[in-house]
Amino acid sequence: MKVFKFGGASVNSIERIQNLADILKEFPNEQIMIIVSAIGKTTNALEKVAHSFFAGRKEEAIAAFQEIKNAHLDITKQLLRGNLAYAEAYLADIFTEVEWMLHDKPVRDFDYYYDQVVCSGELLSTRILSFYLEERGISNRWVDVRDIFRTDDNFRDANINWNFTEDQVTSQIRPLFQKVNLVITQGFIGSTDENESTTLGREGSDYSAAIFANMLNAESLTIWKDVEGVMNADPKSIAEAVLISELNYDEVIEMAYYGAQVIHPKTIKPLQNKSIPLQVKCFLDASLPGTIIHNKSLKGLPPIIVWKHQQALLHLHSKDFSFVGEKPVSQLYLMLAELKMKPNLLQSGAVTLQLCLDDNPEKLEKLAHKAGELFDIQIEKGLSLLTIRHYTERVIEEQAAQKTRVLLQQTPETVQILVRP
Repeated sequence: MKVFKFGGASVNSIERIQNLADILKEFPNEQIMIIVSAIGKTTNALEKVAHSFFAGRKEEAIAAFQEIKNAHLDITKQLLRGNLAYAEAYLADIFTEVEWMLHDKPVRDFDYYYDQVVCSGELLSTRILSFYLEERGISNRWVDVRDIFRTDDNFRDANINWNFTEDQVTSQIRPLFQKVNLVITQGFIGSTDENESTTLGREGSDYSAAIFANMLNAESLTIWKDVEGVMNADPKSIAEAVLISELNYDEVIEMAYYGAQVIHPKTIKPLQNKSIPLQVKCFLDASLPGTIIHNKSLKGLPPIIVWKHQQALLHLHSKDFSFVGEKPVSQLYLMLAELKMKPNLLQSGAVTLQLCLDDNPEKLEKLAHKAGELFDIQIEKGLSLLTIRHYTERVIEEQAAQKTRVLLQQTPETVQILVRP
């Protein structure tokens, strides 16, 4: 049993969907659980629909969703022949699920509506892929993961009910492999006890795949991406980026923590619990070896470079010049937890705290308002955070050249530098 996860880039055109089918044909006798993301930038487009709806711009939301409908129907018509009518009927059910809601008025929190809208992207992509594979003679079963993954109602960052979900995997998923070798479902989404759709956090499809790998006792999980494997830097911004052929779980967790867009941070633990290796492979050339991630120790890794842009620095100063001690810091962390904000860098002095966060204007405003009861606050924006694992002085100088250093934090393994352009 293997688990494959295909991201949105792997299904963002007719040619790439056809290529995905070609990859699966290379595993004719393998039992494979397949998790697929939404097509291309569909999630971003659906987010705009949710924002328009929640802001009361109903007609704008409906028009934007119509564009998403048209795009998926167009892809379906280009891919399918014999299964076209069946596919369109199934897609219509998914469209209707969203459209009914868009004709109402919002009466709940935004995060609830976000999940009800955005989950449709994965449902659409997997339906289309399932029908296309059948036309290519690749037998499979499509599953609505909302019938499998039970979560709490922490919308946009839902937590899995492991016991219920594992029971569903055992009773609903395992029997399917007695009939077919391929089962297709969605990443990123689940549902509550009330059958309300939830999402597991942005880019949560990797996590979904890891959960399935764990519960199915898979021999491996393969994440198919549009790069050669895991690189030591983003090749789109650093031309000298090189492939890392081998990593361990700890290193990948560190990379994800510091913001590397490689593997979702929650992905590793379900794999580590059962020592399931993770492969990162290139769907553009499946013959490339990619990267293998395991539980063994490693030495001699190259410098790993992560840039996070659109950062804000909060300068916090105690109002009465008292020491910034345990109580105000613990209160600050409670505020961050309530707002679902993670500090990317924190530095403290006797009466000051400096906190680097992603520049989310809405959340920053709420945090500043709450923290203003404890501290005098100044906010600096337009910054970038550079993190280098296994750094050398030469790499630091190359990456931070011609930039003003605002904050620096350094350990023997990792250096972080907050810079102005």
